Parts: sequence; structure tokens; C-alpha cells
Amino acid sequence: MNAHLPRRAFLQRLGLGSLALGSLLSPDLLRAASAGDRWPGILPQPHFPPKAKRVIWLTMAGGPSHLETFDHKPQLAKLHGQNMPDSFTKGQQLAQLQGQQLKCFGPQWGFKKFGKSGAEICELFPHLGSVADDIAIIRSMHTDAINHDPAHCFINTGSAIPGRPSMGSWLTYGLGSAAEDLPGFVVLTSLGQGGQNQPIAARQWSAGFLPSRFQGVHLRSKGDAVLYLSNPPGYSRDLQHDVVSTVRDLNEQHDQTLHDPEIAARIAQYEMAFRMQASVPGLMDMAAEPQHIKDLYGCTPGDGSFASNCLVARRLAERGTRFIQLYHKDWDHHGGVKDGVRLKASEIDRACMALITDLKQRGMFDDTLIVFAGEFGRTPMSQGDGRDHHMLAYSIWMAGGGIKGGTQWGSTDELGYKPAENPVHVHDVHATMLKLLGIDHTKLTYRSQGRDYRLTDVFGKVVSGILA
Repeated sequence: MNAHLPRRAFLQRLGLGSLALGSLLSPDLLRAASAGDRWPGILPQPHFPPKAKRVIWLTMAGGPSHLETFDHKPQLAKLHGQNMPDSFTKGQQLAQLQGQQLKCFGPQWGFKKFGKSGAEICELFPHLGSVADDIAIIRSMHTDAINHDPAHCFINTGSAIPGRPSMGSWLTYGLGSAAEDLPGFVVLTSLGQGGQNQPIAARQWSAGFLPSRFQGVHLRSKGDAVLYLSNPPGYSRDLQHDVVSTVRDLNEQHDQTLHDPEIAARIAQYEMAFRMQASVPGLMDMAAEPQHIKDLYGCTPGDGSFASNCLVARRLAERGTRFIQLYHKDWDHHGGVKDGVRLKASEIDRACMALITDLKQRGMFDDTLIVFAGEFGRTPMSQGDGRDHHMLAYSIWMAGGGIKGGTQWGSTDELGYKPAENPVHVHDVHATMLKLLGIDHTKLTYRSQGRDYRLTDVFGKVVSGILA
């Protein structure tokens, strides 16, 4: 046998499907086969010494108001109810306030200083404030999209135009995953109590033009984490073997004709599905979690809450998943921003603190990068008793692997309308994330339709001021 035969070709000649199906009766065989076939990443070695091994990205879907969370604006409070100065808004793109009379809308909650760093954070977030010295707040964020779906697409893929790979897909393509029995890129969603169930399109975790094996896997937060993972009543493992074996044979015949890389990806996905039949139930079974950990997060595991998803995220991180993305909906406060932010804070404040604390207790905080971000911010002008979409300024925070805790980076003008110091773009956040994982964002590329693409397009600079 040719000693240099590619592993994929060797396994296909041997019968990868047979290995996977046979392993249903012999888990050790499955582990051996999957260890040999697991995607190792396209990069033979990191470009830089990595500070982080994995990412937990906390997406606050709907656009949290920076003015009621992390960006204290006393001057805006003084101007509450007065006309917004034309010098700020003239000629600017607005979402739903275009052509309307613009009134200043002061912050609806007070701010406090937390930690030795004295970080100013809204009073609604005392638990997060208790770990203020572990996080870096960026107050000068801006993006290119002013409506939800394009803005989600932009922060996930680096483009407002659908079809590009998501950041989790780029990362698993570049570095692979340490998870044996779980996907390298997992997505969890939660709604909360506000009832704004805006859809999050599955294309937000799509692999785009990368092979489909790198797309994110959406685990449901309540009930069965993956539909149809268990065999239905009366459907034996032997019957499953027959069906999947036939599908495998058809795939192999198709591959001999077309030599399509997606066929190999499909075989790998079937193999992962077999492994997940055993691993996902164990992942979601929280019976072994100590009560003090459940109390720390303040959740009932499996209740579909953001807090429960944070606990699942920690469990995924322990098992080697490379990129874990949590979406928490209901931040779109065109009206009732005061009560809306209070409700959201009650749902996420303790959980964010718990995730940081739990990772620190387990020795995982220093090599886990946590990012907390929405798709954009909210206007300093009123929309009734709420705020409109705002792409010119908002706040995020980062913590963990390679981040200098207690940092407050960038600032906005006195009304929170535009960055005034050290502006940070979405491309810059992506470049920084990749740098912390040991990747030069200009060198992780994929050729599609005649050109090389990357997550940061042709932009992006590392935000060195927040790095440890």
C-alpha cells in the first residue's frame, strides 16, 4: 500500500461508512476511526503563540442600548427632551427616525463604578460589575449595517451580503476542533421573557463557500437538543445500519463519478451524527452538575434560558468545541427601553458573571475568549419611550484568553452618537479574535470564484490596547 495515500482516500477505500456503522456496536472502533479522520485544521501551525484555545461568543440579538448598559452619558441626561443638535445628525443615515423631529433621550438608568478599575457600568448589572476587573469594555464600536439581518450577517461573516462563511466556520476550518464526539462549532439560542421572537436565520452560522462540514450545529435549548437523534420506537439499530449503509454506497458511487468534495463532507457529517447519538444526551444531562454550580448560574438546567445555555457552553468548552455561540433575543427596544433593559439585565447579568467565575474555577478562563456583543447600538434620540437602531456607536466587552481585564477602551462623544477616541470596527474585533487564537487574519484565506476571501475582507486591525 502507498504509505503516502491521503487519509481520506485510504478510509474511503477501506469503507469509512462501514467503520462508522460498525462502531455502533463497538464504540472503541468509532473513537479510533474518528480520531484518525478528524479535521486537523488547514494551518500546519499557528502564526503567533495562541493565547486562547476556544471562543464563547455571547450574541445579544436585537441591538442592546449602550446608553443603558456600558456607556455613561451625563450630558445626554441634561439635554433630555431637547432637540438633538443638527451638528450630530445632519446628513446621517437613520433607520426609522429619518425625517422626524429628533429629541435627546437621556439614559433611563443610573451607572456605578465597579472594581479596582472603576469601570462605569449600568446599575442593573451588579453581578457583571463584580467581575469588572476581568473584562475589557470597548465603547467605540461601529458597524456598516443599520437593520437587524444585515447587521447580524456583518458581525457573523464580515459582510452584510449573505453567502460568506461565519466566523465559527472560519475558525474550525483554520484550526480544527479538539472535540471527539461533538461538532467544532455549536449554536444555542434563547428568547427570554420579553416576547420579541425575531427570527435568527440559520445562514448566520452557515459555512458559506467553505465545505459544509464547517457549518455550525444548532442545539435546541429545550427538549431534545437535536431532532431525530434517537431512533423512533420500533426502529432497530440493524434497520438504521441498512439505511445508512445504502446511503453510503450511493454516496461512494456518486463520488466516483463527480469527485465532489461535498460528498466527502457528507460522509464526515454522517459519521459525526453517529457520534452525537451518544455524546449529545450526555452533554445535556446536568444531573452530575453540583447544586452550587446550578445556583451560581441561577438556572434550572434545560429550561431554555440564557443562563442554562451558558452552563451548556462551559460543558461544550470542556469537551473541546472550538466555537460556541449563544444568541439571546429580545433586545430590540424601539419602545419601553427602560423596562426592556431591566428585564434583559435580570436574564443575563448573573449568567455572564457565572460563566466567567466557573471558567476561572476550572482553570479554563485564561485560554477561553469570551465576547459579549450585539449587532449594533441604539440612538441617543427618542423613539417614543424607546430608541431606534444605531450603527455608528455601541459597546461590547471581551474577557478571558489574552484580554487585559479591567480595560476600558475607546469612547464616544458626549451624547453617545459617534466614536470620539480609538474607534473599533467589526473587522477589528474579528482580527483581534483571530490574533488571540494564533491566526494572522490576513493569512487565513479561501479561494472562491477566482479570488481569495477572508473573514476580515480587506480590512481589520488588531485592537492591541485590550491585549494582556
